[in-house]
Amino acid sequence: MTAQSTSTANDSLRYEVLGARRLSNYWWATVLSIGSTGFLLAGLSSYFKVNLLPFSDPTELLFVPQGLAMGLYGAAGLLLAIYLWFVILLDVGSGYNEFNRQTGLIKIFRLGFLGKNRRVEVSCRTTDVQSVRIQIREGLNPRRSLYLRIKGRGDIPLTRVGQPLPLAKIEDQGAEIARFLGVPVEGL
Repeated sequence: MTAQSTSTANDSLRYEVLGARRLSNYWWATVLSIGSTGFLLAGLSSYFKVNLLPFSDPTELLFVPQGLAMGLYGAAGLLLAIYLWFVILLDVGSGYNEFNRQTGLIKIFRLGFLGKNRRVEVSCRTTDVQSVRIQIREGLNPRRSLYLRIKGRGDIPLTRVGQPLPLAKIEDQGAEIARFLGVPVEGL
């Protein structure tokens, strides 16, 4: 969730959720595209014995095994880069969490991949919410997540996937949602 929350006459609360269009994804897709293109051109240069790179001369490499390995690494890297650019183009994971007291509904919306499940939408009544759960796990792979605990449905995640939010921000958002819905906070 981002810090963008809006409330209209204290009747609704909305959080925008950042998807795949993050600076880090653009960075890695660009780096991977450039690097894997270089590897692929080096592999092709060693095969055709024609220099396709302006900054080095890979024609001196033996095609088997060095040129072949570089070409395969380049092709695999380009496939991964294409996938990353596709995910960025579709903005997978973006959406919003909307809490509305006036209608008594909670709407969780996310964009997915192409197909019948492109638009993922979960709705429930505000009266069905038991609590707001905060999960914090530190260490090598930290996790800081917010969940809505719903009667008969389990937990619905509210935070974005990927980079964990700062601890103070996740606690503030969890407390704000719990206060707005009039439910307790679990997990602190």
